[in-house]
Amino acid sequence: MISREQRTPFSEWWWTVDRVLLAALIALMLAGVILSLAASPPVATRIGLDPFHFFNRHVLFLAPSLIVLIGVSFLSPRQIRRTALVIFALAIVLIVVTLLFGPEVKGSRRWITLLGINIQASEIAKPSFVILAAWLFSEAARRPEMPATSMALVLLLTLVSLLVAEPDFGQTMLVLMVWGALFFIAGMRIVWVFGLAGAAAGGLFTAYLFVPHVAGRIKRFMNPASGDTFQVDMASEAFSNGSWFGLGPGEGIAKRSLPDSHTDFVFAVAAEEFGIVLCLALLALFTFIVLRTMSRAYKSDDLFSRFAASGLAILFGVQAAINMSVNLQLIPAKGMTLPFISYGGSSMVSLAYGVGMMLALTRQRPQTEVSAIEAAGSYA
Repeated sequence: MISREQRTPFSEWWWTVDRVLLAALIALMLAGVILSLAASPPVATRIGLDPFHFFNRHVLFLAPSLIVLIGVSFLSPRQIRRTALVIFALAIVLIVVTLLFGPEVKGSRRWITLLGINIQASEIAKPSFVILAAWLFSEAARRPEMPATSMALVLLLTLVSLLVAEPDFGQTMLVLMVWGALFFIAGMRIVWVFGLAGAAAGGLFTAYLFVPHVAGRIKRFMNPASGDTFQVDMASEAFSNGSWFGLGPGEGIAKRSLPDSHTDFVFAVAAEEFGIVLCLALLALFTFIVLRTMSRAYKSDDLFSRFAASGLAILFGVQAAINMSVNLQLIPAKGMTLPFISYGGSSMVSLAYGVGMMLALTRQRPQTEVSAIEAAGSYA
């Protein structure tokens, strides 16, 4: 037993962290292990690898992800801001290096190999970007004379420009949506929100006109007969085959021919083998994590903690919603992973970093500590 009277860093963390939220996140990770075992062997076999290649790597990345999640949850808001600044700068450098030297895959440069590990720098950039944007918006609310909103806009344009250059329009739309949500939460005028939404719509239309890859996906979504819709058709068939309670573990059919069954379409594999009931349970778990984080965030008196935790929860929830919507053919294919469920080392570690900060920012700190955080906010 851990006593409340103990004054060790671990005991203070244990009695202030949201243990229910932590349990929900660990449950999601465990679900990812089970679904990786169900979805990945056929993909590995098809490309000549050991059947458990992707599963073993998924479990291998789970250990550092848990270490990152727990370690980051010990940080103070001030340490989170400083760490995010360093990680964002590093991620920007890695994205530039990827654009210059990374291999081109399907018309995009998104990955670079360092020390034998494939790294997608845009995944690393997302959570740190949210922290910096939240910091700037909180400073804009605290000190109106500071051009913090303009700085947040420059930050957005910098990241979006690099993502478009890759190109990675799925991540671009995700970043824009989260930044717009933070902009709205920070109390900016609604006319600016509509203006930004219009600018995003204009950017999407421009991409449709001048980027064949984007145009092809939108056309296939609007008119399936206009191109290859094999993956989304197989995903829809998987939901139909699974019905409410599924065909049973290992009995899925779609995963035998789906090239991305272990990444983009793992949700469809879950539906076919374990049924729509499991999909609804996963949806409820994602919803709980987002709402729980935002509920605790809005109880915080520190503006930065409130904005940052809310932004990270929105990033987490929107990414999950995009993946599930693609599987259900509600939106065009985006190539977005399902948090902690899909295979992907960079994605898992960056998600662990993000939810670790969520846990840190929603810890129940004494009022004296909150006052100290606000007093130090200008110098962090």
